[in-house]
Amino acid sequence: MHTAYITHPACLKHDMGADHPESPARITAIEDQLIASGLLPFLDHHEAPRASDEQLARVHERGYIRMVFDQAPSAGLVYLDGDTAMNPHSLEAALRAAGAAVLGVELSMSGRAENAFCNIRPPGHHAGRSSSGGFCIFNNVAVAAAHALEQHGLQRVAIADFDVHHGNGTEDIFHDDPRVMLCSTFRHPYYPYCGADSGNEHIINVPLPAGTAGESFRAAVMEQWFPALERFRPEMLLVSAGFDAHREDDMGGFALREADYIWITERLKDIAARHAAGRIVSVLEGGYALHALGRSAVAHIRVLSGL
Repeated sequence: MHTAYITHPACLKHDMGADHPESPARITAIEDQLIASGLLPFLDHHEAPRASDEQLARVHERGYIRMVFDQAPSAGLVYLDGDTAMNPHSLEAALRAAGAAVLGVELSMSGRAENAFCNIRPPGHHAGRSSSGGFCIFNNVAVAAAHALEQHGLQRVAIADFDVHHGNGTEDIFHDDPRVMLCSTFRHPYYPYCGADSGNEHIINVPLPAGTAGESFRAAVMEQWFPALERFRPEMLLVSAGFDAHREDDMGGFALREADYIWITERLKDIAARHAAGRIVSVLEGGYALHALGRSAVAHIRVLSGL
């Protein structure tokens, strides 16, 4: 089976200003590297649908969803919070981003793809039940997890989040739902300045200091993520794939390399093979140094695809 590659042109039209690091160029940086690597033609290409109100409302309060729709501007920029703005195309992009993650679940559950990578923006893991934040409008990976639980009757879904920032929105949504395990490595103290002491048996938070490089990252993941995932035995594995922990990403302050993303993807693929029939849906989160983002995402996708 192929790896599904899911994106949508609307994700290129969401633009928060020329100086904003979460830019449309992030999508093309990954696609350019996929073309250069020769990998792109071997992926199973899909255009992301819009997420439905029902799918969004499984993880977001309806009042928040209405607010996002109501705030969507016909011109210019409207700020949902200090970091997250919407232009006239942002709502469409956000709906397609969440819809991409849902489609990834559908393709994986139906056997039409073994796994999927969603090259989408805006990212999602800082969006909580009733809040935007950190460039995120809807929580894409959470929408996918809830869809797998409610539409397909799964009992155990795991989310692996290796973005340099804690997935606080994902934790907010699933903190009290033991059907979802969140494993999150992140720099601490750092935005969003939480997560170090809020975990529980199914929220596996791993705060790491500034400057963390591959050896320390791998040791922490081996010690804290994988024993928990083996106990949990996820029926589906979702990935919040942020590549801003790369050593070239000045915003992150970590020192990971492509080899570390290869390593973590291989380990997650092993977990999925043992417990989840190989089902993985990976969703782009952060990553703002464009060359490093492209190389890292391609390294991740290459492992997913087995090519």
